[in-house]
Amino acid sequence: MTLTADPLFDERRIHRPSVVAIGGGHGLASSLRASLAFADSLTGVVSVADDGGSSGRIRRELGLPAPGDLRRCLSALASEDSLLAKSLEHRFDRGALEGHAVGNLLIAGLASAGGDFAAAIREVARLIGAVGTILPATVEPVTLIADSDDGPLVGQVTIERATGIRNLRFEQAAPGAPVEAVEAIRGADLVLIGPGSLFTSVLAAAVVPEIKQAISETTAHRLFVANVANDRAEARGFDLPEHVEAIRDHEIVIDGVVAPIGTHRVDEVAAMDPSLSVRIADVAADDGWQHDPVKLGAVLADVHRTRERRSSHNHGSTTHHA
Repeated sequence: MTLTADPLFDERRIHRPSVVAIGGGHGLASSLRASLAFADSLTGVVSVADDGGSSGRIRRELGLPAPGDLRRCLSALASEDSLLAKSLEHRFDRGALEGHAVGNLLIAGLASAGGDFAAAIREVARLIGAVGTILPATVEPVTLIADSDDGPLVGQVTIERATGIRNLRFEQAAPGAPVEAVEAIRGADLVLIGPGSLFTSVLAAAVVPEIKQAISETTAHRLFVANVANDRAEARGFDLPEHVEAIRDHEIVIDGVVAPIGTHRVDEVAAMDPSLSVRIADVAADDGWQHDPVKLGAVLADVHRTRERRSSHNHGSTTHHA
């Protein structure tokens, strides 16, 4: 299924890519929106490890995976004409439902009634006219654990408030990933990792064992999309080298990085891995806190075009980076 056309794409020479974006929260929603203009197919692989707020209540009371990040990504890909889509992000402000988002309750209700969480996501996507596919990173509820300078940490909310985090993993021994997510990564042309909270969104999805293995084995170009700002405790004070180092420490393979203008210590990333391409570009929104999807989409499309041209000049090689 071809998505919204990008007039800058010369489809006679450069094919439109299959894109998979991995992570969670508002960052992943930005990557998905950015990819709409140039992707031929689009899949979001979303962390379901959240244990706070509305998602945490649904996990505890119904035993379902956290729906919040999935809801945000569905909203990002929804039809602008859908009243239901516009309602997904609405939160009740009083009564027993206070704090719950309409989208979370809709997903939870469909999953409880039908007994199939993935089917509930597909049905919501159909109802709101979402373009692309949204998949949970795991097929079951998971709990994040990590080590830190202050000792062991359990749960997303605890981890996102901590510093000195390392060795992020799951309380469950080997949580499984949806087959569709693994297949999408293996068959992709472009895999986007981030932006988002480094440990509790980006790595929370990427370290799922089958997801991590698929990232390692895919022939896709694997791009880490760096944050515009890092104000969360878990990555406060991190520049680009610390982000890339954490990704490498967790054995997540990347080929390149897209980072905003003003990123510090870029040379250290190149020294860390000379084969890693780093693209510094104007991708920030006017508020300086998040990505502008139009700007980011243009940069991602250009990275893909450049790689396609280089590959065609090298008899289809997939080892050259933009």
